[in-house]
Amino acid sequence: MKKLTYRIRNWKEYNKALIQRGSLTLWFSEDSVQKWHSCPCTGTKGHPQIYSDDAILCALLVRSVYHLPLRALVGFLLSIVTLLTLSITIPSYTQICRRAKALKKNLAKLSNRRPTDLVFDSTGLKVYGEGEWKVRQHGKSKRRTWRKLHIAMDPKTQEIILSELTLNSVGDAEIGADLLKKAPNSVKAVYGDGAYDKLSFREEIENKGAVPIIPPPKNATVHRETEGALKKRDDAVLEILGFGGDEEGRKIWKKLKGYHTRSLVETTMYRFKQILDGTLRSREYERQCTEAYIKCLVLNKMTQLGMPKGSWKAAF
Repeated sequence: MKKLTYRIRNWKEYNKALIQRGSLTLWFSEDSVQKWHSCPCTGTKGHPQIYSDDAILCALLVRSVYHLPLRALVGFLLSIVTLLTLSITIPSYTQICRRAKALKKNLAKLSNRRPTDLVFDSTGLKVYGEGEWKVRQHGKSKRRTWRKLHIAMDPKTQEIILSELTLNSVGDAEIGADLLKKAPNSVKAVYGDGAYDKLSFREEIENKGAVPIIPPPKNATVHRETEGALKKRDDAVLEILGFGGDEEGRKIWKKLKGYHTRSLVETTMYRFKQILDGTLRSREYERQCTEAYIKCLVLNKMTQLGMPKGSWKAAF
């Protein structure tokens, strides 16, 4: 049999994008400097804020990209301001930490794109606890706390469109339905694994007028519905039975429906954890939500810089 190899065809452009990821001017841009300080006249009681939300967001972006503790982040920003001879001040690490808690309320959308397809998935982000190797070798001896990051991405651009951080006990379909309500009406197809085979999620897809590409479980039964979300699930069950109802039949159904597009979200999760780490530095839940959002925003910016484009070639 011929061995298939994947080769990147735009290596020159992709290499430039990889170099650009570390550029200070990308994360500490002129636009962020212009919006650094808040307007002194807010019209509300109390002392006005010195630093704008954009300043705090910029600082947290730099922190996520360069993996800095809060105190080291302040020193890093001070050195940038000194080298660029800018007439701005840097907030203290306590100000950045305190403002990060309330920043989530004022954050904009992750993306303004209007995708036609959305792929849903979730992954765990560790807050604290032993590493995986220690647990596998000796078992866990301390509390291990995780949060669950839910995302919806555009498979064409691999850009994260929606995200939500929840407790580890929250179900994927439950949050997926809430995220889908915020999705643009341009969505025509929704992909998800078996965890999203829930009525609430399928009904929200039906409300959007989109097509669900979600495999039913092996023991799924037909409900004999004539319309609505359950009918589309019945159609999927009957189609799999028509292909034999076994594992081979499920593979054929997935291939015909283009279900393997969903694997792109696994690549996004891998990139998230490799580039930005699979742990959360913050300890309070509100700050963790802000940190997760910022990491998704960082990954989107890196994606927009350039992604590898390749093709499969048979090796003789």
